[in-house]
Amino acid sequence: MVASLAGSTRRECVTEALRIVRTSNCAEHPAVLNKEDLTTFFKGFAMGAANVVPGVSGGTIAFITGIYERLIEALKSFDLEAVKLGCSFKISELWAKIDGRFLLSLGLGVITAFATLARTLKYGLEHHPTLVLSLFFGLIAASIPSVGKMIRHWSPGVVAVFLVGLAIAVSMAFMTPANENTNPIYLGTCGVVALCSMIIPGVSGSFVLLLLGNYKLIMLDALSAFFSGNLAASLPILIPVGIGAVVGLLGLSRFLSWLFRTHHDKAVGAITGFVAGSLMIIWPWKTELTQEFLKDGETKTKTIGYENWRLPDFSQSGVWFEVVAVLVGIGLIVAVEFFAKKKPETEEEK
Repeated sequence: MVASLAGSTRRECVTEALRIVRTSNCAEHPAVLNKEDLTTFFKGFAMGAANVVPGVSGGTIAFITGIYERLIEALKSFDLEAVKLGCSFKISELWAKIDGRFLLSLGLGVITAFATLARTLKYGLEHHPTLVLSLFFGLIAASIPSVGKMIRHWSPGVVAVFLVGLAIAVSMAFMTPANENTNPIYLGTCGVVALCSMIIPGVSGSFVLLLLGNYKLIMLDALSAFFSGNLAASLPILIPVGIGAVVGLLGLSRFLSWLFRTHHDKAVGAITGFVAGSLMIIWPWKTELTQEFLKDGETKTKTIGYENWRLPDFSQSGVWFEVVAVLVGIGLIVAVEFFAKKKPETEEEK
């Protein structure tokens, strides 16, 4: 499935992804592509796009689009019972247990985003970083009230975990990243830590990879090489990262499922803090600190931190485009909320 997307054009990637969703089978709606499939696909696409940008969390996108808890429950369903069903070739039962249609649609959206946007965002972050961050800053800033509204009761405990989440996210902006490391064990560790970060709203998996020193190696170089068909260069990097990601994903999904069931408000309070604190990392108008180092005889550059957070200088013409990008990001979240509220009302009228 993934191999079929490698080396394809953007239009071909989207077409192939939707074809796979259309031909998937389930007991209730066999081989029929419906509106929910498309909606889930594009939510996955948004999650994938977010995870490519340091400072932005795909988990945040899942949370504000209303699929986060369903995603956690679906991931948690990969257990011993699922293995037994698979070994017994009870495919329809397995498919229903793991919410397969939902995960397939969502996963294809994420993969398609990586296939189509990795190179685009790589170019944008290299040549227009402030503009790209401005768009995502608007998205995240507008999502904070949506996340906070999910808290049923703001108790002192909820406020405390909110402040802890806020402090952790803000402190990440001042950490010094490590050097790039291609050791398979270290790459597997990167997969565990980054994937766990990617599914926690407000904590950016890409930014964690940046702190671990391997953001450019994994999210830009390896992914771009893979989707360009250069498997020899990409697979030695992506395979250990993928193994680590699966291990981290299955472990964390169980913990998060338990946390939401037993401490819902505190869990959402911590997430709200993470999301609010992440604005410090993706604030567009700051100075990036870089450092050059030698690796394999080549001079490379890495980000080691940020300084000089400032307000936009409107005397510069380009700033107006960046402000518009912030407003576009806010507008997208407002539109998502509007249509999310309109859908239940339409169903009640029917």
